[in-house]
Amino acid sequence: MAKMLITSASSIEGYEIEEYLGVVCGQTVSGSNFFEGIAANMSDVSEQDLAKLETLNKQALDKLEKAAKKNKANAIIGVRLNYNVLASNSMSAIASGTAVRIKKKEVISNKLHKELWVTNYYKRLVPRPVKLIIGGTKDNVQLSCWFYNYNQDDILAIRADIELSNLYEEKLVIKGVDFTFDKNNVTLIESEFVDCKLPANDVMLLRDAKVIINKYVTPRGVFACNDNIVNVSMPLHRLESLKEKRGIDAVEKYRTDGMIWTCNCGYVNEAGAEECIICGRKQEDMKTTSTFDYEEMIAKMQEKEYVIEIKDVLMDYIKDIDSKYRLELLEIMESGLQYEKTRGNMKDTVIEKVEKVFE
Repeated sequence: MAKMLITSASSIEGYEIEEYLGVVCGQTVSGSNFFEGIAANMSDVSEQDLAKLETLNKQALDKLEKAAKKNKANAIIGVRLNYNVLASNSMSAIASGTAVRIKKKEVISNKLHKELWVTNYYKRLVPRPVKLIIGGTKDNVQLSCWFYNYNQDDILAIRADIELSNLYEEKLVIKGVDFTFDKNNVTLIESEFVDCKLPANDVMLLRDAKVIINKYVTPRGVFACNDNIVNVSMPLHRLESLKEKRGIDAVEKYRTDGMIWTCNCGYVNEAGAEECIICGRKQEDMKTTSTFDYEEMIAKMQEKEYVIEIKDVLMDYIKDIDSKYRLELLEIMESGLQYEKTRGNMKDTVIEKVEKVFE
């Protein structure tokens, strides 16, 4: 059991009192020869004399703590020690205080930090926004944006509109934000933080962002974006999984029809191109090793309601799935079945995990 907190004060810093459990006491009596050898003059009191008093105090406080524990307290406040001289040269020490139940106060930080994936992109070789960082304090909210700089251009500044979406699918647009950069000729450029008028209470509700570039500046001049915005088509959880496996600039799954192929960066290349014109990814490295179309299986899983039904769908396809994925998928199903017994419907969570296996 954790050591009980005991104080003479009426409160304990960093804790709040949940319940007052009443006054408790602890009393101890010294031996009849307690005063023998103790000097009459306090200036002559020896260390041995003080040790006797400390022992008496400790015994009284130990009994006080035991009394408080009987009341199911975890702290004692307002502790006082009193002494009575008894017959036969003995002394009693009485420790008293209020038994309480306390808990640690929650520390509320004034700092804000939220990271949002950008859910739009451009196919041309312009700076590609990939992540929006919201930081600062409740009194001063700031934005920073990360851009993928494929050409490693000397980007000095980018002016963009920010469209934020929250959990209620409401939109908030911040116009004409100017991002500047400390390091500006590397592949991933991170802007300096810039003040914005975003309400602090709205920050934790945000789920994703779109960054629409108006213009950008290099030593060669000012350039308009002049490219069409492409919105990411996949759900946010799949986009996150794709970025974990393929890089933070990834926005699309690799696919091909034999005539063209779509890179993870979203650019559509001619079939004969071995690597992407925009990002340099090699086509061979992006090809999946799975031998079947898992999208059909996922679609059937979406039609079901419970994990036990989703598992039945998996078992219909299990023979066609590459052996290296089978055990992982079965473990996902078993875990989902167990959690569904105590936490309710786990359909969406299980399907998300299955999708991540194949991204």
